[in-house]
Amino acid sequence: MVTQIAAPSAGSATGSTTTQSESGRLAALHNLGQSIWLDNISRSLIQTGELGRLADEGVLGVTSNPTIFEKAIAGSADYDAQLAPLARTGKDPESIFEALAISDIQDAADVLRPVYDRLDGADGYVSLEVSPRLARDTAGTAAAATRLFAAVGRPNVMIKIPATIEGLPAIADAIGQGINVNVTLLFDVDRYEAVANAYIEGLERLAAAGNPLDRVASVASFFVSRVDTLVDSQLGDSDVALKGQAAIANAKLAYERFERIFSSERFAGLRAKGARVQRMLWASTSTKNPAFPDTMYVDPLIGPDTINTVPPQTLDAIRARATVRVSIREGLSEAHALARSLVDAGIDLKAVAARLEQEGVASFAKSFDDLLASIEKKAAAVTVG
Repeated sequence: MVTQIAAPSAGSATGSTTTQSESGRLAALHNLGQSIWLDNISRSLIQTGELGRLADEGVLGVTSNPTIFEKAIAGSADYDAQLAPLARTGKDPESIFEALAISDIQDAADVLRPVYDRLDGADGYVSLEVSPRLARDTAGTAAAATRLFAAVGRPNVMIKIPATIEGLPAIADAIGQGINVNVTLLFDVDRYEAVANAYIEGLERLAAAGNPLDRVASVASFFVSRVDTLVDSQLGDSDVALKGQAAIANAKLAYERFERIFSSERFAGLRAKGARVQRMLWASTSTKNPAFPDTMYVDPLIGPDTINTVPPQTLDAIRARATVRVSIREGLSEAHALARSLVDAGIDLKAVAARLEQEGVASFAKSFDDLLASIEKKAAAVTVG
């Protein structure tokens, strides 16, 4: 019999209850070591002042990806005024996209700069992803990270690099140059360890060159709900007790690895020189299964040196009913037991992670291709005549 890892029921607390007002939950989370970032960006979000209001409320960062930009740019006319002159100069769709995206990232970074300054570089970041077409191209990814970081020209930008095998050397290269990195598309605990080691390797290169370490920041974006979506689809009716359990267990095991790596002797020397830990960022934390509560991937994953990046609907759920308490270390023995039970049920978490990585790369590439097609169409319209 498997002991389940506790997940909250809709609107209920997990374990002992701490009561927070709607306006106080984000601050309470931050006091426990977890930052909330918004997984969304658009020009209207910035220009209407909404991002500034969210920052005042306690949202401490912003992440973006090709899918988010595809919805923002293709779905509105907000970018047309900047797009038209770019198109008339003959720029190709990818160059136009970069110009539009960099403008948004710069403006969002400027809005969040007071957060960055107030927290001494611990938060206040905006993430911009390298082209998903480069996911299997180490040299191309490294070059794009260098170019994009310089083009944005803000200290509080992170360049997103996928956690593919090919991405690992690019992560070390970027950190070794002092580039902030958000490592994305992480699903596997062992791959997470490789990512953390790439970060440490980059810091070691930076230190060996005599450069300061205290202003280099990185996060490891470990995806959560997608794991349950795939695992649950593979479980049979006899394994119903395992459904909705794999993702949280997988994340807890990754955090266990995080604590071990960043309390190691290897990192201690870098910490003494001012290095920051590479924080764990929980991504894909909106609830995909309507039978699950909307804070299912929030409440059990709260703890020091963590971030939860959330879409607007999950941010609303956090403000309304998240149970704020340190929970990330709870149920660790149950997480290990669950991993063994999944093996007994025929679930190979490594195969699950490999498939999710492949699907994630393909999904972002499709969004990017759709975005470029939309930009090409808009560019053609403004250059006719």
